[in-house]
Amino acid sequence: METALAKTPRKRQVTFLALLLLLWEAGSEAIGYSIPEETERGYFVANLAKDLGLGVGELATRGAQIHYKGNKQLLHLDIKTGNLLLYEKLDREVLCGATEPCALHFQLLLENPVQFFQVDLQLRDINDHSPEFLEREMLLKIPESVQPGTVFPLKIAQDFDVGSNTVQNYTISPNSHFHVVTHNRGDGSKYPELVLDRALDREGQPELSLTLTALDGGAPPRSGTITVLVVVLDNNDNAPEFSQSLYEVQVPENSPLHSLVLAVSARDLDAGAYGTVAYALVQGNEVTQPFVIDETTGEIRLKRALDFEATRYYNVEIVATDGGGLSGKCTVAIEVLDVNDNAPELTMSTRTSSTPENSPETVVAVFSVSDPDSGDNGKMVCSIDDDLPFLLKPTFKNFYTLVTQRPLDRESRAEYNITITVTDLGTPRLKTEHTITVQVSDVNDNAPAFSQSSYTLFVPENNSPALHIGSVSATDRDSGANAQVTYSLLPPRDPHLPLASLVSINADNGQLFALRSLDFEALRAFEFRVGAADRGSPALRSEALVRVAVLDDNDNPPFVLYPPQNGSAPCTELLPRAAEAGYLVSKVVAVDGDSGQNAWLSFQLLKATEPGLFSVWPHNGEVRTARPLGERDAARHRLVVLVRDSGEPALSASVTLHVLLVDGFSQPYLPPPEAAPAQAQADSLTVYLVVALAAVSSLFLFSVLLFVAVRLCRRDRAASGGRCSVPEGRFPGHLVDVSGAGTLSQSYQYEVCLTGDSGTGEFKFLKPIIPNLWPQGSGEEMGKAATFRNSFGVD
Repeated sequence: METALAKTPRKRQVTFLALLLLLWEAGSEAIGYSIPEETERGYFVANLAKDLGLGVGELATRGAQIHYKGNKQLLHLDIKTGNLLLYEKLDREVLCGATEPCALHFQLLLENPVQFFQVDLQLRDINDHSPEFLEREMLLKIPESVQPGTVFPLKIAQDFDVGSNTVQNYTISPNSHFHVVTHNRGDGSKYPELVLDRALDREGQPELSLTLTALDGGAPPRSGTITVLVVVLDNNDNAPEFSQSLYEVQVPENSPLHSLVLAVSARDLDAGAYGTVAYALVQGNEVTQPFVIDETTGEIRLKRALDFEATRYYNVEIVATDGGGLSGKCTVAIEVLDVNDNAPELTMSTRTSSTPENSPETVVAVFSVSDPDSGDNGKMVCSIDDDLPFLLKPTFKNFYTLVTQRPLDRESRAEYNITITVTDLGTPRLKTEHTITVQVSDVNDNAPAFSQSSYTLFVPENNSPALHIGSVSATDRDSGANAQVTYSLLPPRDPHLPLASLVSINADNGQLFALRSLDFEALRAFEFRVGAADRGSPALRSEALVRVAVLDDNDNPPFVLYPPQNGSAPCTELLPRAAEAGYLVSKVVAVDGDSGQNAWLSFQLLKATEPGLFSVWPHNGEVRTARPLGERDAARHRLVVLVRDSGEPALSASVTLHVLLVDGFSQPYLPPPEAAPAQAQADSLTVYLVVALAAVSSLFLFSVLLFVAVRLCRRDRAASGGRCSVPEGRFPGHLVDVSGAGTLSQSYQYEVCLTGDSGTGEFKFLKPIIPNLWPQGSGEEMGKAATFRNSFGVD
């Protein structure tokens, strides 16, 4: 009878544990509630049984209980009614600080069978704090020489509320000199800056007292004020400037007090007191600010211990003020590095006092582990002794169950001392007895990311082969082999681009090299794509565009297009002796294969047969007369024009112009003499004189015959009263009367036909027309000559 009664409770325990195991895989559900902070104790949050679809009696029969980390009781569950009540008044700022949203995570544990429900209670912030300035007055020293638009940092107001209930805007009392601009920081907080609208006048108003007001976004809004006293100073025209606008530093949380965090440096170009810089922190909360700065050296030191779990990042504003009141500002971003200073914590949820034998996988205990550290310092390993017939199983988040691995034999061993050890992976490792752990591994889910989507590289032409022209950089957020990046050149989209012979890339660091010398005139720019791949499995890839621009070098001298320099005969320009000063003789035309400044050309008269007679315009190459021509000026002139580009160093070319002076474009064209001995010139002149004498003799004979014919014609006309038969019509072209000089004493008329292009300056033909045989003193003969010319249609 007693044996039967003793076995009845044992069967019930087995049944209870079996139900726990059957319901274990059913998982857990999460339900969330939201209440405002500062709600009074006993506040009805919700009917948890109704929301979870449980009967009121189930909570009591299944052993329901609310579990919160650290076993601190914030909520009360009435298992009879299923109502979830507030156990005490909750202050969001105390529980969560600046963290938003403020969510408290609870677990509802049903023991029979085992089932978990996640309950999240979010505390909504109420506007129960006003913005506060830590000081009642702020002093600003501003020189009167400061220009409008100058910005001055102001003190920041502290508001323990979050979201829209924290400080949203800053205003300043109405005045004609300043206004306030509110800026956003990277962490979401706002800070004010004072902007000068109108120049200050120390003699007119040496001091200004302004009221800075900080307003939060509550309804109704709360505010806090501080008095800003502005003292106007004289003539300080250089403000301190920091070597960096942003300093970034990492500080371990276990750094000793007064240890050096960072030294900032600002420079002021002024001398004396105006060049002496004093450093100060623009602190939002001097009470909680753990840093202090030496106003002389700029060294930032630790004045209070850091706590990574409380605050991970600090943005410290540093102001450097010189003796004249001008200031410069920089930001110091301080990242607190976690150290393993927190041992894992174990919270036991349920534990059975006895476990039936011959019942494998029976739940012995349910517990949770936590570690407030981060990274490896917060990763935990849970273990028990290997010689024990028990097994640890992870269940829900950081919850674990201790179950029997095989059936137990009470007769062989009636009692087991099970030690649960929880160890983190920090350095040094910390552990807690009577606890458990979880392990995590990396997954290759991030492709490499280039620092820029496109890169532009500049390479001077005529570079040396294998020149390092730039780099591309890609990073991978994964770790280990998944974060190792290799670079490669992708096939160009233009099939005609010989990319393989132009550039190469270092597969390990992304450095790009030019494989051969580049020519700006042949290839000014080209584009290609670069790929980056990690070493994960499977590998992930990304690509970026690289554009290489070739910079021009002054490697091409000017090339003269006109006058041509490759002809067999030189080009001669004709210049009438009647030309005035500024007469356009010719124009030198040149080009340069380079570009930009290297192709800007200037012209200069380098040599001239007669200095001062000609000038060259430096910008367009026009050759003009510098003065009127005289009778004594030589008939032939040789000009050497220098064409120079504007490169560094400058390259140049020269061109020779031959100018022949003519009287009204009627003298025969004589090619300019080449450089020859004096004897050759004399022989040429003799040939010219012989030819000229023969021509004069022929013309004289023809003129005598023509004169006799005219006389006979006039005699016949007098006898017959008719006209002499002479061919009518004008000679082609224009007739120009040119007076002879030198060895020829007679006058002749020539028909001169000039080309339309003044560049060649050559005659097409030159023929004598009519000799002038009448003496110059006879008026009768002059009249006859005029009648004779009119008969031929000569005007």
